[in-house]
Amino acid sequence: MKRFIVFCGIIAGLLALPASGRCAELPVSSFASEGLAGWEPQKFKGVTEYRITVENGRPVVKAVSNASASGLVKKIRFSPATYRYLRWSWKISHTVRDGDEKARAGDDYAARVYVLFPGTFFWQTKAINYIWANRLAKGESVPNAYTANAKMIAVESGNEKAGLWLTEERDLRTDYRALFGSEPPEAAAVAIMTDTDNTGGTAEAWYGEIVLSTERK
Repeated sequence: MKRFIVFCGIIAGLLALPASGRCAELPVSSFASEGLAGWEPQKFKGVTEYRITVENGRPVVKAVSNASASGLVKKIRFSPATYRYLRWSWKISHTVRDGDEKARAGDDYAARVYVLFPGTFFWQTKAINYIWANRLAKGESVPNAYTANAKMIAVESGNEKAGLWLTEERDLRTDYRALFGSEPPEAAAVAIMTDTDNTGGTAEAWYGEIVLSTERK
């Protein structure tokens, strides 16, 4: 899968970054104060538009995809043993009509948040994809249609809650153990992505602040 390989390719440059210190919370994003500073675009096919907008009085990222696939990556090293909990908020206008988590032709998502875990070699990089699923039932997980090194977890599913802001929290350590059968290595990046290149469809999504925490909220 080209998009996954490109994401993996950035990992080599991340290994030289200083590890983060211990604290209660580690901000991944600072949309309110910094906008998209520090988020690097990764293009695969066409360009998904990402821009800062204001929703309910707070700055968030709006993503618009028209048969396109590109994401934003934030390089940030952290240990899931310490910063175990990932929190974010998001909203979609609708799921991808022809999206199908189990087929390459349907490998599109209105919204997803990646966490990338580097291996010794770039092709050993693993990823957890927290997705707003099209068909996969909420709570279920499957390997990505292109590579078993990327796992998809349906945090939300379908259109019942489309148009609503939802806040999510995931236990990275527990999820990694369940998906890959081992303890997670140090993570190196977090990414957001709205893509519709495989189906040729359209999607809109909004992403709120993303935070890593040592404790559940």
